[in-house]
Amino acid sequence: LYVPKKEKNAEKTILDDDKDGVIISDSLNGLGTDIYKEYLSHALCLGGACKFEFNGNPFELREGDCMIVRKGKLVEKITPSADFKVKVIYVTPQFIELCTPQNNYGMKGQLSLFLNPVMRLDREQQDICKKDFENIEYRFNNENHNFYRDIMINVIQTMILDFFDFHSHIYGEEKISAQYASIMSKFLQMLEDGVYRQHRDVTYYASELCVTPKYLSEVTKKVSGYAANYWINRYTILDISRLLRDKSLSFVYISDLFGFSSPSYFTKCFQKQFGILPKDFVK
Repeated sequence: LYVPKKEKNAEKTILDDDKDGVIISDSLNGLGTDIYKEYLSHALCLGGACKFEFNGNPFELREGDCMIVRKGKLVEKITPSADFKVKVIYVTPQFIELCTPQNNYGMKGQLSLFLNPVMRLDREQQDICKKDFENIEYRFNNENHNFYRDIMINVIQTMILDFFDFHSHIYGEEKISAQYASIMSKFLQMLEDGVYRQHRDVTYYASELCVTPKYLSEVTKKVSGYAANYWINRYTILDISRLLRDKSLSFVYISDLFGFSSPSYFTKCFQKQFGILPKDFVK
């Protein structure tokens, strides 16, 4: 079972021996830093607004909106208004896996949230989301419950199912077969593992997944709306842009890391994708 651990900064944490856990916070402080790098964040804006960048694009979290971020390092330049209020539930991937329902809808939601982490909720959805967050916090604090871990799994699963419902109403519901979900999951895992640093050809991924390049692109198009090449390029560009902002890394090092034959070829490819030179990108 979880061993409750209270922290001094108004954040509350539960962890077990496997480092699974949940953190509840009233602030976005730390999102995008190493503090929460292993956590998935679920935020509900209770007042005011907060501007930020995600994947290099500007977004705003307003009162009644919810936000789900799988990769905190993609969040930058968090600028809350003076009256901004938020409730955030951070959950480790291991614990999320225990709580995730046995259906494939989460794959579609995961991909769309990678492009836009904010969901604009109507009044009814806002009330449901607020009740979910309140229930999780209530159960979280009731640590003497004899089935504490099980009930935490239950309330977080309820929140996830409600998120699925919100998303399906906003973006439309489309069933994803188990086969498509399995292929897409394995494909994304390869990208999450950084395989794109050395392999950026669809043929390589298709071979590893024992399907044809055409079939892999059909699957990714069906599940996400984008072909396989899009996701390979997206992960590559996001990683390169993040590394370029790190002043401790040389241009030659980044070029070598991604297997480019030379820094000049790296510059050519980058300019083709972004329309600007790498040195201008980081200004």
